[in-house]
Amino acid sequence: MADLASELNSLRIDRSGPSPRRGVRWLVAAGAIVLLAAGALLIARAARPRGVPVETVRATLASVSQAAAGTPILTATGYVVPRRKAVVSAKIQGRLSDLRVEEGSRVKRGDILARLENADLLAQAQRAAASVARAEADLNEARRQQRLNESLAREKVASEDQLEAAKSRVAIAEASLLQAQADRAYAAAEVQNTIIRAPFDGVVVKKMAEVGESVAPIPPGVNLSTSSGAIVALADLETLEVEADVAESNVAQLEDEQPAEVTVEAFPDRQYKAVLRQVIPTADRTKATVQVKVTILDKDRNLKPEMTARVTFVAVRPERPAASAAEVGPAVVVPQEAVVTRDGRSQVFEIRGGRARLRPVTTGGVRSGQIVITEGLSGTETLVARPPDSLRDGDTVRVRS
Repeated sequence: MADLASELNSLRIDRSGPSPRRGVRWLVAAGAIVLLAAGALLIARAARPRGVPVETVRATLASVSQAAAGTPILTATGYVVPRRKAVVSAKIQGRLSDLRVEEGSRVKRGDILARLENADLLAQAQRAAASVARAEADLNEARRQQRLNESLAREKVASEDQLEAAKSRVAIAEASLLQAQADRAYAAAEVQNTIIRAPFDGVVVKKMAEVGESVAPIPPGVNLSTSSGAIVALADLETLEVEADVAESNVAQLEDEQPAEVTVEAFPDRQYKAVLRQVIPTADRTKATVQVKVTILDKDRNLKPEMTARVTFVAVRPERPAASAAEVGPAVVVPQEAVVTRDGRSQVFEIRGGRARLRPVTTGGVRSGQIVITEGLSGTETLVARPPDSLRDGDTVRVRS
């Protein structure tokens, strides 16, 4: 019987360990959670829009009159800048006690812009003036002694040596007076250095300090945004011009005083007459461009420094009969915001198959905010308006509604 009981115990199922069914249920639950998470991720990716969001414009065919004065030969982009500008600072270091201008203030040459604290310098100037008075008194006494010794020498009472000593004391007194006068002039100049004046007629375009701040002399060529210690930035708006970059391959088409038209992004319908003033005698190797400076002939108050500008150079040609000058022909035109400058060339981004394709174009004149495209487009393309700097050829794009 004992053997039978032990054999039956050996056949009994041990239920104290983990249940196989419970382990299977845990595996099924974990797999379901993973599948749900993967499905949610796929749904989120499918719902999320893809591509760079862009706005579009269309190239169109329009009738553009051919001006008798000249034909556009190339277009360049740049910025409106003042030819004469300055970062105004003090000649000495000090603390600002008075500031008389704000952004937009118009000043004349010699007008007081600001003052520095100068109580210590005024005291030094007074001390220098007192030193001059003392030196003048010493000189007068030395001259009196010299006259006395000369009288005594004539009467054979004073020796020649005493007379020479008196003359030497006069010379020393005269030198001391000159030194005192130089010290007084230096002290007066230091006081004047605490008064900051406008170097030329212009407009305050940036204020860089407030009353109570310390200012210091600023070396030439500083950046307006990082010139710590300066007081104001001054610009002569009567000397506004455009600095633009022209591709190296196109520079040969430009001549001295080449006529041009200037438009700014802020006022695309306004055209300004201009003329080429200078071609910088060096190129930018990183962009393969040459900088040119264009003088605006009919500037107005709408122009502001650092505005984005577009310059269209025209080739002067002989006058034609009135009938020929009025010729009208179809041309491809696109809005100005569709044309960008990449690698020194005018280019546009065309949308094809959901991607942005970079296409080089040859531009002509600007008419009412539209740029004439002489080569590169047929007039039916959909283009990206104001393409961001990060957009590259072949990028996937998404058209904003």
